[in-house]
Amino acid sequence: MIDKQLLQKRFSESAKTYDQFANVQKKMADCLLKQLMMKRSDSSPLHILEIGCGTGYLTAKLSRHFQHATITAIDLAPGMIEIAKQRISGKRIHFLCGDIEEMELNDRYDLILSNATFQWLNHLESTLSRLSSILNRDGMILFSTFGCKTFQELHTSFQRAMQKLQLDTNARLGQPFYTLEDLLELCECSVQAVHPTSTIFGTETIETERFHSVKDFFTSLRKIGATNSNKGPYFQRPSVLKEMMNIYEQDFQENNLIFTTYHCLFAGIECRTR
Repeated sequence: MIDKQLLQKRFSESAKTYDQFANVQKKMADCLLKQLMMKRSDSSPLHILEIGCGTGYLTAKLSRHFQHATITAIDLAPGMIEIAKQRISGKRIHFLCGDIEEMELNDRYDLILSNATFQWLNHLESTLSRLSSILNRDGMILFSTFGCKTFQELHTSFQRAMQKLQLDTNARLGQPFYTLEDLLELCECSVQAVHPTSTIFGTETIETERFHSVKDFFTSLRKIGATNSNKGPYFQRPSVLKEMMNIYEQDFQENNLIFTTYHCLFAGIECRTR
């Protein structure tokens, strides 16, 4: 289970450095917006809910593209909300601080969007089901998250370190991520009761980041608040961490730079009315 209090603290603390280091997350936001514009390019007034608005990078773009829309932007971390308010303001933008898995949502929305946030939910299926119930007629949910190949180099290095140190090779580093197929199946199951005629769609991309060292990679994660909130006890051991970093820098290096994979998943739910 994700420790939400710890997550909130880390994201708030990293709010001022987030945009400098969140390169992949910003690419995902741009891709999400591109997909949205292919589906909803008209200028009619919309009521939009954005979940996990962070520093307001996507919020600002939504406001520019949908100039008659009202946007409710939610984030778990008050530090992120503070930065977002500095980036964008106006009568059409409403910021709320809270946990989407616990918040009571009384309004209805035409569009619900979320970028690189749903991997931090403990109950994705039930959350999607609840979100689908507050969509207006012919509404849509569109989101991005991370897939099962994300940080595959780190996971492989961890497993090799555990094997070399003769420790529990079944131990896992962090929470598991979905394949695209499993994610789309979950989406279908989540809205079946509320919107049985929904259309589910999705795509996936691979992004690669490079760093001078594993230490620099870990620093970049801390700067965006993405250090895992359930890493497990083995990761805290200095012997495991040292061995894992050595293996990573030996096995996953090109041109004196280590590389790491981001597996980006994009999913949409169009709740069509018969």
